[in-house]
Amino acid sequence: MQEDTRTHLYLVPTPIGNLEDITLRAIRILKEVDGILAEDTRTTGHLLRHLDISQSVRSFHIHNEHRTVAAIVERLKAGEVLALVSDAGTPGISDPGFLLVRACLEAGLQVECLPGPTALIPALVKSGLPTDRFAFEGFLPHKKGRSTRLKALAEESRTLVFYESPHRVLRTLQELADVLGAERLAAVSRELTKVYEETRRGTLQELHTWFTQHPPKGEFVLVVQGKF
Repeated sequence: MQEDTRTHLYLVPTPIGNLEDITLRAIRILKEVDGILAEDTRTTGHLLRHLDISQSVRSFHIHNEHRTVAAIVERLKAGEVLALVSDAGTPGISDPGFLLVRACLEAGLQVECLPGPTALIPALVKSGLPTDRFAFEGFLPHKKGRSTRLKALAEESRTLVFYESPHRVLRTLQELADVLGAERLAAVSRELTKVYEETRRGTLQELHTWFTQHPPKGEFVLVVQGKF
């Protein structure tokens, strides 16, 4: 069946590590659209070269999203069909895609999200912690509101999922241990789908000790047991 190519925006998930983790439909859409909006044009360019796709790519990231949204909406209204991709995973999850999606919907434009990779689900499933109910928190605030958010989560009974950078993972593990309890069970996954993929399981204190002795590298997903 021919894809509906009326004026709209495609959200196209890209691999979180292993470049084979992309759907046939995603590849076709990236070839057919009039242009691609990318968080980092260099990262997306590498993927497109791997897939043998020649397509125009323009930047759309957290530093320019507010001033470019209106211009992108006007391009879509004029009849262009665009794809939005993030550096890795599904656009709109812990990246600047939300503002563009909202603006498109407010303008009456069709937005379609393809299914595909996201780091939180594999990390959650392989954690060994309950998956029937979970709360995805993304990145904790770096400064303002961080303490308040952590205290609010102390009573959360669902499994908690966080994203974290290697530069802050030790701090986050320590703060989670302080607020939720050092004996709270957790799993830390890093470099999902890549050569050096690793998942460590234990208490928050044990995990903090491990990564103190083994300097964190790569992108992290923290899965923490809810209050029981």
